[in-house]
Amino acid sequence: MFNSLYKKCLSLAANKKAKYYLAIVSFIESSFFPIPPDVMIIPMVISKKKDFIKIFFISTIFSVIGGILGYVIGAFFLEFANNIMSFYNYENKLFDIKNNLKNSDGFYAWLGILFLAGFTPLPYKVFTIASGLLGFNLLIFILISFLSRGLRFFVVSYLSYKFGYLFTEFMDRHGSKWFTIVGILIVITGAIIYLIFKSYV
Repeated sequence: MFNSLYKKCLSLAANKKAKYYLAIVSFIESSFFPIPPDVMIIPMVISKKKDFIKIFFISTIFSVIGGILGYVIGAFFLEFANNIMSFYNYENKLFDIKNNLKNSDGFYAWLGILFLAGFTPLPYKVFTIASGLLGFNLLIFILISFLSRGLRFFVVSYLSYKFGYLFTEFMDRHGSKWFTIVGILIVITGAIIYLIFKSYV
């Protein structure tokens, strides 16, 4: 099933209404759909390089709106939310996360996790739903989603624009690893800044 959905998304990227389909995929991927928008972004940018900024904006905005839907699912549709969490084997981790959120360090840790979920190959939808289940601050959730999703899709769009099919080959072989490394480095940098700031307050 995953393979057929992947191929379908690739075919939609070549459709004359590709931008509309990209908006839909970006939206639903943030709450339940398994295929990331990157699958469409790369071929779309390569075929229409002058549109790479527009493609980046579409994927970012609709991904964040989809993330808000995921948050709403977690907050108000518990059975559906738990089914998605179970599918990705995250349902047993929620209790520990909820306890950790009660202190400030747990709060900032969840910020880092949210950023990594939006930027790296982690299943972002799980963490949008979990944020709703946990009652995490909605405004901060939206800001972190814009930051992480925007940064990820800008990198994908810009490098597709700059390097074309060379970037496609790189993503196929090493994309997940390098996005994870860069995401972790950003979070570590943020954590160091937080600790330095905390030590002076």
